[in-house]
Amino acid sequence: MKKLLALAVVAGGVLFVIKRNKDAKAEADLWREATAPTERPLAAVSTNGSAPARAAEAGTNN
Repeated sequence: MKKLLALAVVAGGVLFVIKRNKDAKAEADLWREATAPTERPLAAVSTNGSAPARAAEAGTNN
């Protein structure tokens, strides 16, 4: 009985590690997709959501 319980614990641990690794890979793929550069730049919109600075204002932005 103890051997069967030990086997079940080991199998559960292995399945837990496999699931955790699969979830980590899925999250990494999602982040990679979400942070990938776009194919073409957007006209006047920054990809991070902020407005781009004008060239004239860039020098005085202290």
